[in-house]
Amino acid sequence: MSRLSGSVLFISLLAITGSAPGTGSTGFAAEKGFPYEQELLLDTRPMKGSKRIPMIEVMRRGDTKIDLWCNSMRAQFIIVDDTVTIITDAKPAEPCVPERARADEELLGVLAGITHWQRSGDVLTLRGPKNLKFRASTH
Repeated sequence: MSRLSGSVLFISLLAITGSAPGTGSTGFAAEKGFPYEQELLLDTRPMKGSKRIPMIEVMRRGDTKIDLWCNSMRAQFIIVDDTVTIITDAKPAEPCVPERARADEELLGVLAGITHWQRSGDVLTLRGPKNLKFRASTH
């Protein structure tokens, strides 16, 4: 079973039981404040020679689109209360300039270490060994 199909099974379990095993949580309590169905831009400047900024968009069931510095990919966000697990699909093997390819790999590594989220106004902070801040897109 692939990691992504395993996460779909976990999401189905959450939808049926209303909680994650061992959490004692009821329903999707985090939905109250998590900014679902919004384009969220990484709080950073574009790389030299580009206007692109990494972005995520998380749908209510956790299906997620991630635009990195060069590539775009699908992922699954599993959100229970203030915790989050991010499971990415296979990264496309599209050609990138080396600097952007390295930045994509680095960002994916940071996303893999994310364990919690926090929202303050229009800022979503994904927390882990290294935090990432995203802001709601204004376009």
